[in-house]
Amino acid sequence: MKRFQSALRIAFRALQVNKLRSALTMLGIVIGVAAVIATAAIGSGAKVSIQRQIASIGSNIIIVLPGSLTSSGMRMGTGNAITLTESDARDLSQQCPDIARAVPVVRGGAQVVYENSNWATILFGTTPGFLDVRDVSVAEGAPFTQQDVESASKVALLGPTVATNLFGDVDPVGRSIRIKNVPFTIVGVLARKGQSPTGQDQDDLILLPISTAKRKVIGIKSANADAVDAIMIQAKSTGRIDAAEDEARALLRQRHHLAPSEDDDFSLRNMQEIFAAQAASSRILSIMLAAVASVSLIVGGIGIMNIMLVSVRERTREIGLRQAVGAKTRDILMQFLVEAVTLSIAGGCAGVVLGIGASFLISAIAGWSTVVSIGAVMLAVFFSALVGIAFGYYPARKAAYLDPIVALRAE
Repeated sequence: MKRFQSALRIAFRALQVNKLRSALTMLGIVIGVAAVIATAAIGSGAKVSIQRQIASIGSNIIIVLPGSLTSSGMRMGTGNAITLTESDARDLSQQCPDIARAVPVVRGGAQVVYENSNWATILFGTTPGFLDVRDVSVAEGAPFTQQDVESASKVALLGPTVATNLFGDVDPVGRSIRIKNVPFTIVGVLARKGQSPTGQDQDDLILLPISTAKRKVIGIKSANADAVDAIMIQAKSTGRIDAAEDEARALLRQRHHLAPSEDDDFSLRNMQEIFAAQAASSRILSIMLAAVASVSLIVGGIGIMNIMLVSVRERTREIGLRQAVGAKTRDILMQFLVEAVTLSIAGGCAGVVLGIGASFLISAIAGWSTVVSIGAVMLAVFFSALVGIAFGYYPARKAAYLDPIVALRAE
């Protein structure tokens, strides 16, 4: 222990003699550690952002889209055929034990007008169960009811983005807007949800009773008045989503009279699979960024080795004197190794501060979510010390095995 303390004191003294050279040598380690911490923070932030988006949409949701037909040997894309109906949604809710609810959805775009203000947004015609499936609450007012659906009432629920752009700070509940010259009474404003995993604003929408949307705004499909653009299914739990998907596929194939040899005339999209793919992409990107940032650590280590070799050459006579008064090989080895590790750890600590600062700066300027974890900080410091040992060992060993007579004769 005393030998180590002595080596540490000598190391600090040697580094203080050439402060500028020591600082420049540490620069590579500082940049490397800062880059590793910043990239790790970006990766962790992306993971947290995906988890937040999962919570906003719901991980136990299955979206059923029409289409995916095969006609004359040609496979049609999703949405190219009218194959889903409100009756399909009703039967999915009633006949599938692992499905909590299924809601039909029709959608379209429109310019919405209030007095002198207007806003282009997305219209969703649906049923009251949509709020439960999407886990959306009403911040102001009240949701429309099943009675509104049955009577095709001209009522609307506004998303926060639409409410802000049309009304500003004015309470919109009870006021009237015009959608394609049809007056609608606003019964409520939805709670804010934020962006979807695809970057879309989930608050830029208007919800209407599906019957009203079909008859007065979006229009009825000429081929089938009961047709819908999609069905949103909520499984009873995340663990039962695969069973719910199998039940939905079996029931829809039965209702659509598809033979075993025929392809599905619909597509099922499990949100868990989409989120898992996004998380995997984010994880791979984080690993790649960290690998690129780690190159800076290696460059910093080479810089330490270079300076330590110069230091050994400059202090050859000092090494010879120490050997002459009884210093052993391991003492010389420890002295130079401690110097290298001290440089690395000092650079690592400075890099930690710079990396945390860079993470907050990236978050403030770019608007990205960043999360600095204690594990990433500790790992960065550990690797900086490891770089010091790895790249400092060769110069230290070279110093330790110098011939004392040759060292004393050095000028």
